[in-house]
Parts: sequence; structure tokens; C-alpha cells
Amino acid sequence: MRKILIALALCSTASLAACQSQLDDKPKAEVKDAKPKGDAPDEKALAHASKVVPLDKASSSVGFVGAKVTADHEGVFEQIDGKLTLSDAGAPTKLEITVNVGSLKIEPADLQGHLLSADFFDAPKFPESKFTSSEIRSKAGEGGATHEIEGELTLHGVTKVVTFPAKIETSPTLAKGSTEFKINRKEWNIVYPGMAEDLIKDDVLLKLSLSFPIAG
Repeated sequence: MRKILIALALCSTASLAACQSQLDDKPKAEVKDAKPKGDAPDEKALAHASKVVPLDKASSSVGFVGAKVTADHEGVFEQIDGKLTLSDAGAPTKLEITVNVGSLKIEPADLQGHLLSADFFDAPKFPESKFTSSEIRSKAGEGGATHEIEGELTLHGVTKVVTFPAKIETSPTLAKGSTEFKINRKEWNIVYPGMAEDLIKDDVLLKLSLSFPIAG
């Protein structure tokens, strides 16, 4: 406890700005247990979808910010894939994103290795993380959000239903979206506490910027 108080004291006296976190004031996803899988999707309904548009990987990013008492650490996954389904009217109806966990890049190098180990992501055992939406609905919100997205997030071998705000823009040639929201890593069984004098926060900020060029 004494070490934690010392760390907080140093943080407050040396530089208040350095103690501020990107997690501050960001929305937190609603999280629920995933239900057992039911019947297969209606193939006729899927066939009626106007377009399935692949992710432009070069102009898209999936990353996160983890925080300790004294600092943030921001990482990005360099290998991502995905697709967006659009209705006949051009509205987004389904989003799928897959992340290669082992493609994580973060500084310093020893932190990157630790995050990929069994203490955190356990990349050798759980090489992929995936999000598949079940509903995308129009809903204005804070920070310019235009939609609310609900779906299953699989991470570290655990699947949960998450609901979060997003900003989505569509045109005849491009659909793009962005979101920043927090999840509690412990709900996905990532429970490593960190050092006693600089504990890791339970909440992690997920940051997505996605682009889907629409072919004519």
C-alpha cells in the first residue's frame, strides 16, 4: 500500500498531465454473456444483402490502450481482416472483424512479449480475436456517435456480447466507421494484476478505425 501511495504522490506532484489517461471519460461497453448458438442463419435473408464489402486493411486499424496507475500503454494489431454487409439501401447491417493477436506491436519490446504471453493475451493458445455484430442500429450519442452496435466479441477464448456506440458514415463509394469504448479485461479472463506499486487497471480502451471501399 505504501508503494502505491508513493507512486500516486509522485504522479500528482511531478506532472498531473502525465497521470491522465486516454481511458478517462470514454464510454464503457455494455457486456452480457453470450447465448448458446441456435439455428443457422437464414440463407435467403443473407442472399438478399445488397453488398458484402471487404475491409481496406491499409487504411484501417484496431488497437487498444491499457493503463497502469502511472501511465498508459497503446498498442496496435498489424494483421486484421473483416467485411461489412450493406442493405439494398446502403445501410450497414453486419460487421465482422478478425484480429491476429500475435501481430501486436507495442513499445517497449519486453512489454510486447509479456502481453503476448499467458499472463495476458496468450497468443499461442488464442491466436485470433473476433467480433461479429448481431445488430447495427441508428442511435445518436456522445462524441459524434451515429449508431449503436451489438455483437459477440471473442477474446482470450471467451465470448461475450458487447454493445457500444460508433460513428458510421456511408456514401456510394465508401463506408467507414470509428469507435472507442472500454471493456473490463477480467470479463475475458485476463486477470494479471501488474506490479504491486503500479497496478494495472481493469478497464481497457479498444480503438477501431475501419474503412470499406465500395466498388461501383
